[in-house]
Amino acid sequence: MASLSASNHVARVLSVANHVADVDASSRIADSWRRCLISHKLDPARQGPPQTLTESEVRHVAEPMEETIRLLTPELDDLARVLRDAGYCVNLADANATMLFSRLPGEADARMFMDWKIYTGSNFAEAFEGTNGLGTALAEQKPILVHRDEHFRAQWHMFSCAVAPLFDQAGRLAGAVNITSCREDLERAAHQLALAVTMEATRRMEGAIFRGHFRNAWIATVPGDGGSGLLAYDDDRRIVGACRSARALLGLTDGLIASGIDLSRYIKLDHSHAADAIVELRRADGRPLGQGRVAPPLPARSRVPRRDAPVDRFDALHRLAGRDPGLIKSVKRLRSIGDHNLPVLLHGETGVGKDVFARAIHAGSNRARNNYVALNCAAMPESLIDAELFGYEAGAFTGARRDGSKGLIVQADGGTLFLDEIGDMPIALQTRLLRVLENREVWPLGALKPVPVDIRLISATHRDLGRMAEEGAFRADLYFRLRGMEVRLPALRERADRDDVIRQIAREEAPNCRLSDDAWAQLTVYSYPGNMRQLRHMLRLAGCTAEDGVITDADLDLPPFGARAEPDLEAAERATIVEALRKHGGRVTEAARALKLSRATLYRKIKQLKIETAQ
Repeated sequence: MASLSASNHVARVLSVANHVADVDASSRIADSWRRCLISHKLDPARQGPPQTLTESEVRHVAEPMEETIRLLTPELDDLARVLRDAGYCVNLADANATMLFSRLPGEADARMFMDWKIYTGSNFAEAFEGTNGLGTALAEQKPILVHRDEHFRAQWHMFSCAVAPLFDQAGRLAGAVNITSCREDLERAAHQLALAVTMEATRRMEGAIFRGHFRNAWIATVPGDGGSGLLAYDDDRRIVGACRSARALLGLTDGLIASGIDLSRYIKLDHSHAADAIVELRRADGRPLGQGRVAPPLPARSRVPRRDAPVDRFDALHRLAGRDPGLIKSVKRLRSIGDHNLPVLLHGETGVGKDVFARAIHAGSNRARNNYVALNCAAMPESLIDAELFGYEAGAFTGARRDGSKGLIVQADGGTLFLDEIGDMPIALQTRLLRVLENREVWPLGALKPVPVDIRLISATHRDLGRMAEEGAFRADLYFRLRGMEVRLPALRERADRDDVIRQIAREEAPNCRLSDDAWAQLTVYSYPGNMRQLRHMLRLAGCTAEDGVITDADLDLPPFGARAEPDLEAAERATIVEALRKHGGRVTEAARALKLSRATLYRKIKQLKIETAQ
């Protein structure tokens, strides 16, 4: 389309609603214009920059995609180098159309992008900015070229955007790769060619995401009409993952993959070839599928490890956080205090893994080489906690050891002391513990002088210590000493990545078994009153009783009271909101829309019910 004056452009966009514009009434551009007019209630004449986040807001929004951005940066840089001379900027955006990575072209063109705020932090969702390459590609989940006057807002008429949506290892929309040019001398055909280059680069990026996620699995490259697909499977040839095109080609679903369905149901191949060699693939019925590749798990590949890529000491914390937005946020904060002697209070129901989380915090600190010492205050008789915690001198009391005892606090000197169920500690011992934290020294029973100590304290409880402190059941001054940073560990039923956690624990506790569809259906709806501990014990038992390596619903020991328990209204409301946030990837706006609440109301309820989000 030729460039038009702003007023003519607005009139032309408005005429689309009546199907009288000189554009194909059935075209994607026309459809998008109608969405903008009718559904989004946008004004094509509106002037002004896009919504743009601050630097701190960008860091917050980019947090869930940090690993993806790191993984894709080399490919994005290569794309930027290829297109730089043609005046294109290159952006990676998340699924909400917020640009999280930008590479600008040369100085003259770069100034135009900076002036119009087409860079990191800007949001180009179709619902805000109207028809544009990034927003419309994400809305339709298809590649698109939006050329100059095809933009909904008149002010964007000097730009041409070619965009390809980006899908993750499970075929879910993860974001988009956008290239934008302000060059007037480039015709549509040139931009179409640039779009083809971008689509090919995006396919390589999706492959990098898939291989990075399934680095410990065998990966088969499967030919198909829409391009090759990727299929991951374990040593027992059970399918553990499939990309979007492989799912479409073979008819795979999340349920089938979660059940550990056998690869031979879809593809026949052998491993008698060299690693990464081209092989002939056949369908299960023997029909030729074409040529593909089969690559072994990453540890088996002959690669020289990079010396400049040290192991992340916070890796255990990241694995425990999974894809739960609240836990990802907490781990981000824990990284920032990793080497600071700040006490941490873990709060969560019984069985959520507070000790495991505490050990991961210790492993990520500069105290990792020293002792990690744990005491469960609820499991130790009150008469013995004092001696166990603070130690004693020889002959301090009847029955004492001949040479005395150091006590757990002294044993943890230089390392970490973990006090589980701190809410059950007797008041008298709370007073002694407070003195240790204030003075950094311990008085063992019967000692004539204190012993200096340097400890990092992590405590945990399932109780509401704040309320206990208000009621006088727990020392308020100790509560605030313990609560340097509080981390809430969600119940298994509340986790946004609950299905991922169930799959992982099933692999760990029943490694030689796979889950039937009925068993998987049971596992995903159960409430797990005993949380991770209950799930582990139940799957361990199921792995022992399963016949022919298949866990069925009959093998699952799921106590009925856990599924029948009737929560109070507040708990039911909390569970509903948590589930909505889980389904929508932690995005509050989408969850509010699904719940038919305003965003303000949902934010208020999230705060009131103490629900962790990444927003």
